[in-house]
Amino acid sequence: QVQLVESGGGLVQAGGSLRLSCAASGRTVSNYVLGWFRQAPGKEREFVGSISWNGGSSYADSVKGRFTISRDNAKNTVHLQMNSLKPEDTAVYVCAAVSRFVSARTPEAYEYWGQGTQVTVSS
Repeated sequence: QVQLVESGGGLVQAGGSLRLSCAASGRTVSNYVLGWFRQAPGKEREFVGSISWNGGSSYADSVKGRFTISRDNAKNTVHLQMNSLKPEDTAVYVCAAVSRFVSARTPEAYEYWGQGTQVTVSS
């Protein structure tokens, strides 16, 4: 089993930045795909981005150029750097992990999920 715990959420003004972190425990996730999703009230869970074991990344069009995913395999951690935040980025951000080599963009592909961290962007 893999446990995932997110941190770094909070309240920020539009145009600001936040850095989310997700720490994994239970197993080494260096060969896992690690993803970030978000869910706003009344909306479905939405893919944000993912990073594969070799550092290859994939992003939703809505965040491309503003968000960057990185991983620190030595610390079993994945980060989401969010710049130029917009009010529509407001959501609970959740990290996920799956034991596979190819990145995935759908929630159904992921095996393990964190509890999420709230990000609120004020206008």
